[in-house]
Amino acid sequence: MSFDFDTPIDRARSDSQKWQKYAGQDILPLWVADMDFAAPPAVLDALQARVAHGVLGYAKPLASLAEATVGYCARRYGWSVDPSWLVWLPGLVTGLNVAARALGEDGDEILCATPVYPPFMSSPANQRRRTVAVPMVRNGARWEMDFAALERAVTPRSRAFFLCSPHNPVGRAFTRAELAQLAAFCVRHHLTLVSDEIHCDLILDDVAHLPTATLSPEIAARSITLMAPSKTYNVPGLGTSLAIIPDAGLRAAFTRAASGIVPDANVLGLVACEAAFRHGEPWRQALLAYLRGNRDLIEQTVASGKLPGVTLTHVEATYLAWLDISALKLERAHAFFERHGLGFSDGAPFGAAPNTHVRLNFGCTRATLTEALARLQRAVAAAH
Repeated sequence: MSFDFDTPIDRARSDSQKWQKYAGQDILPLWVADMDFAAPPAVLDALQARVAHGVLGYAKPLASLAEATVGYCARRYGWSVDPSWLVWLPGLVTGLNVAARALGEDGDEILCATPVYPPFMSSPANQRRRTVAVPMVRNGARWEMDFAALERAVTPRSRAFFLCSPHNPVGRAFTRAELAQLAAFCVRHHLTLVSDEIHCDLILDDVAHLPTATLSPEIAARSITLMAPSKTYNVPGLGTSLAIIPDAGLRAAFTRAASGIVPDANVLGLVACEAAFRHGEPWRQALLAYLRGNRDLIEQTVASGKLPGVTLTHVEATYLAWLDISALKLERAHAFFERHGLGFSDGAPFGAAPNTHVRLNFGCTRATLTEALARLQRAVAAAH
């Protein structure tokens, strides 16, 4: 079966947040993490069948959805998940906030490694917790966690570590050794490991994703794993994600923290999730091949010397490239690139020093990416 990722879909005149941001301007939207591709045909078929039913009342996850999710975890990761571990949510950011609310008391601390997706830093503050950001280090061709700095950052009020795996924005697919070191760190310091694994099925290199909860019984007992079909199958607007929490006490604390303030998952999102988990694999494989081509085009363009002053580390996973533009010494870098027709994500909200990094979403057609790289070349030339 073949799938078309090259034919553009007009999103500029739709309700797309991504495209509406620059409505009426000649700026390519390469910021928020959704892709410009239609969802898998199997997902669209399931949604059309559900809408045809005609009644869109309050929904409860069916047993078949739990079975599909358990089966998916077993096939993809060799992870034996009990259906009772599943807690359905209306979004992954909701899960981060609920986890922060469930862990500790006002003023307690939650650690994370930066740069990182901004809600990792805002979620603890939303729940009257303190975010402790520990910068990652760039070690040659990849970013790594600074475990010595993490040890120094722990205090008696540290309650959790928020992990992004695979990592947004630096594109790391962490190795077993790295994750095992982090798990041991959390166990040693009695920290709950909250692991955002929303990009887990977007590994571009020939490695397997490793759910952190599978590393040992000890880390499973103190883990909250957050997953969703939204990034891989491009259905983020359907507002459906899940937490996998093996420990009954931790799961109860999480559900108590959500009680009364977190709405149910979207009725159509539940349908899309089941269809994606059951029938989405052929489309996912085709998507990965296309994204690899986009990733390679970016990396080859940087390596060619056509973008002097722009560097990046190898993107192992996700459809996001973390561009280091610090050598350009720009003032108001984000606005500079907008003036050259490029709507990147500003790196500062991710924890980067101002005007040093931007994030490029390459979940787009090859033609769009090619035009974006041409504009970037012109922008870089203008900066010199």
